[in-house]
Amino acid sequence: MSINYAILGILSCRSLTGYDLKKIMQESTFMYWSGNNNQIYKALVVLLDEGLVTNEVQHQESSPSKKIYTITEAGLAELKKWVKSNPEAPEFKKMFLIQLAWADQLSTEEINTLLSKYENEVRMQILMEQEKKRRETFSPSRTSREVQIWDFIYDNIISSYENELNWIQKVRKEIYGI
Repeated sequence: MSINYAILGILSCRSLTGYDLKKIMQESTFMYWSGNNNQIYKALVVLLDEGLVTNEVQHQESSPSKKIYTITEAGLAELKKWVKSNPEAPEFKKMFLIQLAWADQLSTEEINTLLSKYENEVRMQILMEQEKKRRETFSPSRTSREVQIWDFIYDNIISSYENELNWIQKVRKEIYGI
């Protein structure tokens, strides 16, 4: 998925600066781009060239001027077209699985320590996602259905982490049963 669609989606809620877009992406779990300025501003230039967004320079007295980006009708149409397209298959790229793949060289106790460290990380992620959901870090909340959809997104992320905890317990049980 291109970062362009994430930007269009965010801008469909309200006009923002590139910096605001960066903050939203950095705080998001499922908008997985780094949100670095280079990535965002390159995408904004493309979106501007394609007529999918416009920008307005806002002058400020005590600060540098800032550009406010707004989605166009063409941008909304492109976003809707993309939302209706076939979803991509889920990805399961987890660095921990690569570590675990080569863990046979460790003792059972070392594997348990590795699993414990990963388990603690997963538990921390659950707490952070629950807090994001509670605070609605970035949730458009334009309609009650949209609120429900965003709740489902957070529920999906949290349940994935909870499933990961169950899997860790299964791995631990099987390893100790060897």
